[in-house]
Amino acid sequence: MQVVFMLPPQVHLLDLAGPAHIFYEAACYGAPIQLVYSSIYTGESAAVSSAALSFRELVPFDQLTLRAGDLVFVPGLDSALLFDPHFNSLSAPFQQWLYHQHQQGITVCAVCTGAFLLAAAGLLDHKNCTTHWKYTSAFSQRYPAARLLTNRLFVEEAGIYTSAGVASGIDLALYLTEQLWGPQFAAKIAKEVVIYFRRTSEDEQLNIFTQYRNHLDQRIHEVQDILSRTPSQRHTLAALAQKVHVSPRNLTRLFRKTTGITIGAYQDQLRTTHARQLLGEGHTLQAAAQQCGFKSINSLRRLLQP
Repeated sequence: MQVVFMLPPQVHLLDLAGPAHIFYEAACYGAPIQLVYSSIYTGESAAVSSAALSFRELVPFDQLTLRAGDLVFVPGLDSALLFDPHFNSLSAPFQQWLYHQHQQGITVCAVCTGAFLLAAAGLLDHKNCTTHWKYTSAFSQRYPAARLLTNRLFVEEAGIYTSAGVASGIDLALYLTEQLWGPQFAAKIAKEVVIYFRRTSEDEQLNIFTQYRNHLDQRIHEVQDILSRTPSQRHTLAALAQKVHVSPRNLTRLFRKTTGITIGAYQDQLRTTHARQLLGEGHTLQAAAQQCGFKSINSLRRLLQP
């Protein structure tokens, strides 16, 4: 199968390279994949990323020959272009081509603001979708016919996938490898690229690993890093306080004041999130409880209840 990555002008590198590398590793492990990199303009074989890295020898989109089941990824791009009438006019032939490809059975995927190009092509009309949290308001105003779901990592409907951006493009690529070649294969790829937490379409863009981190207290960040890295360990308050050179009482006060949540509640959320991921990968409740540091299965079961 062909996995085609479109390169709009000012493409975001991680939106492109993250999922591309997942499929590269999948090919190394034996998946029948051909990676193709394409321009969204007729006759153009070069592009420049938003980070000023240049690409050459791209295949113009109108020279591609795709078959049902192939994948097309549209990464995000500099937001200024999305609101530029000249760019929208220049990319109109690509949008029409993309719409036609989906009608022929091609799976279309967008990363981050790439969803804007899918919406401009009419692919997201009356369909569930998502995009980067920063652009949800602008997206809804411009494309009211799309059913935008906020705070979602990625969304699928009718062979069209949209994702929140950057890391979620990797999550989406792993999800697709799992759908195509099974969970064990996807787990091998995740391990190869050193991703310990594979996230699913049900996970939020702003989950426990990113929540409660919008502060500038390095001591609290250090404690949060320790807890995030070692969900199975039972850290005492005294040991955590010693690592950041404050008293246990002061750490308790600082953590609550800085994050709005207690250390215990924060650790419970970390462990529960990790446990859900393990359960989703086929681990038993007992194994998940042990790996996440719960005293008993019942302790985990109580936290898993809605």
